[in-house]
Amino acid sequence: MENYFKTLQSEVDRYYNVAERARKKGLDPETRVEIPQARDLAARVEELVGPKGIASRIRELTKELEDRETVSIEIAKEIASGKRYKFNRIEDAVDQAVRTGLAILTEGVLVAPLEGIAEVKIGKNKDGSNYVDLYFSGPIRSAGGTGQAMSVLIADIVRRELGIGRYIPTRGEIERYKEEIPLYKRVQHLQYLPTVDEIEAIVSNCPVCINGEGSENEEVTGYRDLPRVSTNRLRGGACLVIAEGLCLKAPKILKHVSRLNIEGWDFLERFVHKKENSDEKNNIPVIEPSSKYLGEVIAGRPVLSHPSRKGGFRLRYGRGRTCGLASTAINPATMYLVDGFITIGTQMKTERPGKGTIGTSCDSIEGPLVLLKNGDFVQVNDVEEAKRVKDDVSLIVDLGEILIPFGEFMENNVILP
Repeated sequence: MENYFKTLQSEVDRYYNVAERARKKGLDPETRVEIPQARDLAARVEELVGPKGIASRIRELTKELEDRETVSIEIAKEIASGKRYKFNRIEDAVDQAVRTGLAILTEGVLVAPLEGIAEVKIGKNKDGSNYVDLYFSGPIRSAGGTGQAMSVLIADIVRRELGIGRYIPTRGEIERYKEEIPLYKRVQHLQYLPTVDEIEAIVSNCPVCINGEGSENEEVTGYRDLPRVSTNRLRGGACLVIAEGLCLKAPKILKHVSRLNIEGWDFLERFVHKKENSDEKNNIPVIEPSSKYLGEVIAGRPVLSHPSRKGGFRLRYGRGRTCGLASTAINPATMYLVDGFITIGTQMKTERPGKGTIGTSCDSIEGPLVLLKNGDFVQVNDVEEAKRVKDDVSLIVDLGEILIPFGEFMENNVILP
């Protein structure tokens, strides 16, 4: 095995040398290969956003903490402290800390830490105190809700370390967001549209200013030309961070806030909905049917089951070799009996955990239950049997099991059914 990996590395090095020689001829925009080699997450982060030498510390904390979100927070605090890294301006310290923290969260493979954060400024409140002004841009979408929300939390932790004040919004700035986010929903996709009260709660209480560059051609009609907002165009990055980040990922943020004993984030508690059923003794939460996944159906796409209806896929916890990282598995007989519409690689939306998933196959879980034309009610567990009975199927009574890893629920903070 060691020889195998050594061979891979030597061949990669050989190809890189060829590419470097080709680039030095000056026929391309750059005279060097822009994509550096990196053997793990820590090396990718250092090469992507820096600072130099941070990789070894990331590896140490990863072994010690075993939680990428916690590692990102601790690394950001160390960078901002100034003990190991020196910065000419306080903005540079905040900028580097936030970008490195976000790069750790996104595993050093996304553009969000580079282009999703346009710049970091230190602004002034009306009372003369300063605050952190985070300018987000459209590519922050690639970081996902967790990365978006965590970047704001990291900025808050860093500003506390550096003694920077909190953001105090004006009434005009609050009202601007109330118009801007619903308007952005009309021109771009948002997973969640907060109410005006929810928008006001976040903007009024968030200790960091969530600002942004104008990313759309549309402009707001009210509260234009505000002194601390540089554009009248819609700020897509800011809208995404508030709606998909802080609103949807409030449970994750509050988990870290509670662990670190950080004050000033209790305004997110309203977004953590905890419903309990009548069985107060066991305190078992009621899991209501969720139709959210149906709201994004494109015309012409099939709906295999309505929310929590009998006859849809039955949940089975587990992990096959092809499961994980947003991929699930169903019995191949089910694929065959739905006319091959679901195949390996088909993208699906599920009621829970609620994210998009890629279909794969697993022949060790239960297949569909079907009613045949002769009145027989049978379970089909393999493709050969599905081929034999396909023309005789009168009704698919049950689609069979869908194999979803426990980690998919944990990653998305969804209660286990």
